[in-house]
Amino acid sequence: MHVIVVGCGRVGSGLASQLEAEGHSVAIVDKQASAFRRLPRGWRGQKVLGFGFDRGHLDEAGAERADALAAVTSGDNSNILTARIARETYEIPNVVARIYDPRRAEIFQRLGIPTVPSVSWTIDQVFRKILPGAGAFDWTDSSGQLHIVERTLPAAWAGRSVCDALASGPSPSMKLVAVTRAGQALLDVDTLVGQEGDVLHLLVSARSESAFRELFSSDTMHATSPTLQAEAPAKGAARATRRPAERRETSRWHR
Repeated sequence: MHVIVVGCGRVGSGLASQLEAEGHSVAIVDKQASAFRRLPRGWRGQKVLGFGFDRGHLDEAGAERADALAAVTSGDNSNILTARIARETYEIPNVVARIYDPRRAEIFQRLGIPTVPSVSWTIDQVFRKILPGAGAFDWTDSSGQLHIVERTLPAAWAGRSVCDALASGPSPSMKLVAVTRAGQALLDVDTLVGQEGDVLHLLVSARSESAFRELFSSDTMHATSPTLQAEAPAKGAARATRRPAERRETSRWHR
């Protein structure tokens, strides 16, 4: 996967290092050249001097082919703008933003973009959000037999009963216990129909770990919902034929 990290601070540099170590293609963007000194010696990813909300700099970082983007600068406004451009202009499927103001975070989640407050921000959290099929479980009981895990709703499940989608998987030993939608926690989930941007909170038994990883693999997460398949060719064509001159012109409004 190709991942763009915007902001080369402590979290950004650590995230970029971990992603490269996992074998992913990584580009990191920062407005200060001195920030790249935080990267380890011999780091082989791409360094882009610039701003994450500038389309020219995003193009240089490979936004047209990116699978994920993490906006982790020290400014809420920059992170918000970067994430919205990544999601709405480049249609990058996995986008997460670091937000300091919890009031802004709630509004941002209603736009369907995951956020993590600064006080609880860790490299592991953002890693799991931009690469949903990777990372450890969020909690494991003392026996090691039961896990609690958080995953974004797979695209193919939008418009379907989430419980039915889970039941059709390779193992029944998974239970949906709650859903976070638009910043609100929903506990009545037995007949809940999935919506894009939903965050699922699941109980998974130890014997179902491999089945869980298969069910929430990268292919499943990015598969297109049947209700959206008719729209996909048009969106893909529009993305492929978007003119560079047009992107440069519209980027002036965000500088």
